[in-house]
Amino acid sequence: MSALWLRCFAGIVTREFLRFLRQRSRFFASLVRPVVWLVIFATGFRAVLGLSRIPPYQTYVLYEEYIVPGLVGLILLFNAMQTALSMVFDREMGSMKVLLVSPLPRWYLLTCRLLSGVVVGLPQVYAFLAFAWLWGIRPPIAGLLYVAPAVVLAGLMLGAIGLLVSSMVEQLENFAGVMNFVIFPMFFASTALYPLWRLSDADPVLAAVAWLNPFSHGVELIRFALYEQLDTLSLGVTAATAIVVMALAVWRYDSGRILRRQLAGGAA
Repeated sequence: MSALWLRCFAGIVTREFLRFLRQRSRFFASLVRPVVWLVIFATGFRAVLGLSRIPPYQTYVLYEEYIVPGLVGLILLFNAMQTALSMVFDREMGSMKVLLVSPLPRWYLLTCRLLSGVVVGLPQVYAFLAFAWLWGIRPPIAGLLYVAPAVVLAGLMLGAIGLLVSSMVEQLENFAGVMNFVIFPMFFASTALYPLWRLSDADPVLAAVAWLNPFSHGVELIRFALYEQLDTLSLGVTAATAIVVMALAVWRYDSGRILRRQLAGGAA
C-alpha cells in the first residue's frame, strides 16, 4: 500500500512539474511581476518610504530590501491561484473525476496536488531571490537556506486557500474575477508592502486587517527566516491556517458532489 501512495504522489508531482516546464511563459510571467515591483516601484518610493530599524533587520534598511519577502509571497500567491485554476480546468475536462475516484483517500490526493504546487513554486522563488541578489539585496547566505521551509509552509497555506477557492468556482470563465477578488485584497492589505507600524500611523483599521490577514503572517515568516530568525507567531498562524483551510477544501471536494456536478454538466 505504501508503494501505491508513493507512486500516486510521484505521478501527481511529475505531471504538474512537466506541465509547468511546457508552459515556459508561466515561469517568466511569475518573475515579471515581482521584478517590476522591485526595480520600478520600490526604487521610486525609496526616498518616500525609508524604514527605521525593525526586526528582523539589525540596521536601517532601504525599501527595496523590505519589500523582497513580500514579493516572494506574491509569487507564491499567484502560483497558488494558478494551481487552483488548473484544478478548475481539470474538473471541467474530466481528469479530476479520474483522480477523485481512485482508491486512495481524498485528503491524500488533494494534499499531493497541493505539494505539487509548492514544488513548482520553489524554483520561481529562488530565481527571484537570485535576481534580487544581483540587484543588491543580499540577505545572509544561510538565510537563503533557512527560508526554504518558510516558503514551503507559506506555499502550503496559500495553496490550500487556492484549493478552497477552486472548489467554490463552478465554471472556468468565472475564475479570473474570483482570483482578482482574492489576490489583490490579500496582497495590498498586508505587511508585504508596508510594515505594521506604518499602517497603524496611516489607518488603525487597515493595520488591524493586515494583522488578521494570514498572508501577512506568511510574509513575516519568510522575512524572519531570510535573516536567520523565527517568528513564532507567524509560524503558528500560518500552520494553523493551512490546516484549517485544507480541511475545508477537502470537505468541499466531496467526490460524490463533484461527480454529480460533472454528470449534470454532461447531461446539459
